[in-house]
Amino acid sequence: MTAGGGPAAGGRSPRRVALITGGNRGIGLGIAEALARDGLDLMICGVEPEAAAACARLAATGVAAHYVTADIADAADRDRLVDAVWARFGRLDVLVNNAGIAPKTRADILDAELASFERLVQVNLQGPYFLTQAVARRMLADAVPVGPRAVVFITSVSATVASVDRGDYCISKAGLAMAARLWAVRLAEHGIPVYELRPGVIRTDMTAGVTEKYDRLIADGLTLERRWGAPADIGRAVAALVRGDLPYATGQVLTLDGGLSVATL
Repeated sequence: MTAGGGPAAGGRSPRRVALITGGNRGIGLGIAEALARDGLDLMICGVEPEAAAACARLAATGVAAHYVTADIADAADRDRLVDAVWARFGRLDVLVNNAGIAPKTRADILDAELASFERLVQVNLQGPYFLTQAVARRMLADAVPVGPRAVVFITSVSATVASVDRGDYCISKAGLAMAARLWAVRLAEHGIPVYELRPGVIRTDMTAGVTEKYDRLIADGLTLERRWGAPADIGRAVAALVRGDLPYATGQVLTLDGGLSVATL
């Protein structure tokens, strides 16, 4: 599914190209919109069968937007996704590892189920870790010079803030934080900066089921800035990283949580 301009399949985009996993909704779409405004052609993916509305919104900025149905936890889907990027655009400059899931049921760690743990680790950690491997190999094998490149991992404040009713999610995000650091070390010699961005409480469909809870907590001072975060907040930060507005900072963590993680007395 493609919207907007861009090269014919098999051509090479004259613009920088970004792949955003989970880019058809929520934080991912906020990131995609920000990068589209900066003129990047976009490949987005998700597990939904189609994303016509998201592609149309992105194409309205004048860039090309292509959607592929893919589960990043599946090795064959990852390979197919990477192949689709090069088949459609002939290049890739930016990878944003955004796709992730929350546990279907929040459960105290005394009652945690193995199946939920395994699924979250597969999607939230194993998937982006090996997708980055596949993308990095193709980037480094690309003999044609490309524009500035970057990799961004979207983790969560849950990488360090413990929630005993969703331990599987916390552990998957903590592991992803280390993955970001590892890839920063490995890709530094090739001039590819890698960043980790940790959102706090962001208003998306993933948090819709706990809206009342967080409305109350935010009002009671959970965050120093007493509002929900928005996907656009994350998008603007990723766009700044991808533009190179924060040079000399590979491997660093940018926390966007409205002050949630600031220790106070």
